Amino acid sequence: MDLPLPASLVTPRTVLVKRDARREIGALLRQQGRRRPLLVSDATMGALGFIDDVLAPLSDEGLATAKVLVADRHEPTDESIAPVVTALREHAADVLIALGGGSVIDSAKAAALLYAHGGTIPDYRFPTPIPSGGVPVFAVPTTAGTGSEATAATVITHVASGEKLLLMGPNLVPEAAVVDYTLSMSQPQRLTADTGLDALTHAIEAFVSRKATNDTGVFAAQAMRAIYGNLKTAYTDGDNEDARREMMRGATLAGIAFSNASVALVHGMSRPIGARFHVPHGLSNAMLLPAVTAFSLNDATSEYAQCARIMGIAANDLGDEEAGEALAEALQRLVTELQVPSLEEFGISRDEFMASVDDMAAQALASGSPANNPRQASDEEIARLYRMIFDGAPLQDIYHL
Repeated sequence: MDLPLPASLVTPRTVLVKRDARREIGALLRQQGRRRPLLVSDATMGALGFIDDVLAPLSDEGLATAKVLVADRHEPTDESIAPVVTALREHAADVLIALGGGSVIDSAKAAALLYAHGGTIPDYRFPTPIPSGGVPVFAVPTTAGTGSEATAATVITHVASGEKLLLMGPNLVPEAAVVDYTLSMSQPQRLTADTGLDALTHAIEAFVSRKATNDTGVFAAQAMRAIYGNLKTAYTDGDNEDARREMMRGATLAGIAFSNASVALVHGMSRPIGARFHVPHGLSNAMLLPAVTAFSLNDATSEYAQCARIMGIAANDLGDEEAGEALAEALQRLVTELQVPSLEEFGISRDEFMASVDDMAAQALASGSPANNPRQASDEEIARLYRMIFDGAPLQDIYHL
């Protein structure tokens, strides 16, 4: 694939991927001269004992540590992050440690921004530049999914409008990604599947994005191999340490890839579904991925064929068109095997969904992500895709849409 070289590649300053990496945070903070960390997490991490695992080494380093729990919820909102901003001010924190899934890490990134610069979440909606000088974030992911520990983005729902708002800029990239794969071994099957499919979507969309470069292609390819090759094992055997390690590594690599190359139509269509019908982000991506891939094939046949070969879905000597279709069909089989529900099975009323389609299509386009898709989709085409996906249209019909 002949791609441009990147002008720059934005990554966390430190990426630590290893067993028990969480126990090295105190030493990292001491090396950087940080003295007043605030830890933000959720009640689940507290119940599992992971918060204490992180706090103990900080205490050993003599750091003045406070902690705050965020509400257990699928997606962060401007209201749910308000207590974190308050805690940062009260503690006079000089670093924020985020321990949890993508929602916790996204919450921390947004809270650190508001703590340093004030204002409200809509003030920083993409494409508004994110100012420098915020409190650094140490991200400790507990799921192999969002890649938020390595990205320049956060997505926060604005409660008043009900819309998911994308904030993006290199100053949102965490200072450190501390990837301890043993933290993911407590995940239930449903979360393993949904976050894993989210990470796979990141890798595929970064690879085919109009903003892809040679370097982002390398990260995306490595992520696809790691995730596709280990997701079903992690789902069926959650105690398989090798599979969990590769899933966490793949999610972080995918995060680096899409943070620099951006995501595309799957994510653009996913956000309105999540905001309106409260479908978790990874799950809504999984619901859309096979169909959007089929829709986009004809405009990036070679790139999707390479994805299929990278993941071992298609042999090297299979033609590009056949390999691309094999990719879409393999993704459909994968979401079926991982028991991803349809939109209707999730509990969404067909009448309510169809009445929302035009608004969701407009919101999807407004998010900016569809502009990175290999095939440019109009609002009418996005609306039609929504309808076909809800009704379970076969991929054969979508290839020719």
